[in-house]
Amino acid sequence: MQISRLFQVIYILLEKGTVTANELAERFEVSVRTIYRDVEALSQAGIPIYTSQGKGGGISLSDRFILNKSLLSDTEQDKILFALQSLSAAQHPGYDDVLAKLSSLFMKNNASWIEVDFSSWGNERKQTEIFGLLKKAILGRKVISFTYYSASGEKRDRSAAPVKLLFKNRAWYFQGYCLEHMAIRTFKITRMSDVRLAGEQDGERPPMPDKMETVEHKVTLRLKFDAAAAYRVLDDFSEEEVSRFENGSFLVTTNMPAGEWLYDYLLSFGPLVEVAEPECIRSELIVRIKKMAEKYF
Repeated sequence: MQISRLFQVIYILLEKGTVTANELAERFEVSVRTIYRDVEALSQAGIPIYTSQGKGGGISLSDRFILNKSLLSDTEQDKILFALQSLSAAQHPGYDDVLAKLSSLFMKNNASWIEVDFSSWGNERKQTEIFGLLKKAILGRKVISFTYYSASGEKRDRSAAPVKLLFKNRAWYFQGYCLEHMAIRTFKITRMSDVRLAGEQDGERPPMPDKMETVEHKVTLRLKFDAAAAYRVLDDFSEEEVSRFENGSFLVTTNMPAGEWLYDYLLSFGPLVEVAEPECIRSELIVRIKKMAEKYF
């Protein structure tokens, strides 16, 4: 909390010039003594801050002070700005203002050199609304109710206490305590609809285990890819998992979470992949491919 306040103090001083300790204490709802401790901390960090007495006196910074030369390196500034852009992309309200202020403090006019956008090409407004409700539920320790479409296409009403948001494999998910299974489950946000805070008391969530761990069953796969699948193989798998042959084809050995989504993922490669192992995954894919073929022949 103090570090955040120190940055804000610097910004206020850069913006207003001179501010009294009483004004800062009232602004941050702390004591005057705390403000003077902040001034001392900034001074020890190499910030040219000083106090003056009498009429018009107060706390000031050197007229020639520039934050980027005194506290953070150029690389550190870029990392902070990138992190704020990422938070803004996740629909966290208020971070655009912080980004603008720090860009000004760091004297960075090119803070928009990168745009981080995690939203889909589809209904962005829907996803933004869901993010807002999930944030409220996570920070307020609330339960949400929603309609959910599983990977198999089953539509069901669900209730869960969201614990955290998760961005993985090009998609947003939330992990939460499912009230139906009384265990942690992961839900894909694009499959959610009619999201709302649940219950008469604004969705107060029930007692939950002190320690909750997500148990994710994984399966080891050996996948043979045609050369034409190179762009996806290099995107989706690490160098250590991939072997490339002289004809341009690939052999990938990897561990992936088991479940309905795995079959959807493998089928997305069409004829460019063959599952060599395990036999159970290979056999299930054969069944599904035959069912697909029956619709066309």
